[in-house]
Amino acid sequence: MAKKSEKIIPSSGNVFADLRLKDAHERQTRIRLAVALNQIVQARGLSQAEAARKMGISQPKVSALQNYKLEGFSVERLMTFLTALDLDVDIVIRTKSDRKKPARVTVTAA
Repeated sequence: MAKKSEKIIPSSGNVFADLRLKDAHERQTRIRLAVALNQIVQARGLSQAEAARKMGISQPKVSALQNYKLEGFSVERLMTFLTALDLDVDIVIRTKSDRKKPARVTVTAA
């Protein structure tokens, strides 16, 4: 039985762009910020209710964040949540020639 030749296409580093979804870069940024938020909440051992109080949102919104249901959460709003948790967010701006490199969002404790 002959094997079929499979074509492997390398990822661009952004699954949303690979899937040709609208606003791929924004979606990727929101996911990265949500991952950072979830890691901080988990590392600090915060309950959803405690995290909600610190971020100024309801507990169901924290649940949505933890399940990566990010509709209604803008990049700016997610960054606001990080600062509410006493973190700094660094944004890196680079030339077009560096676009092929994965975007970097750095979150550091204040």
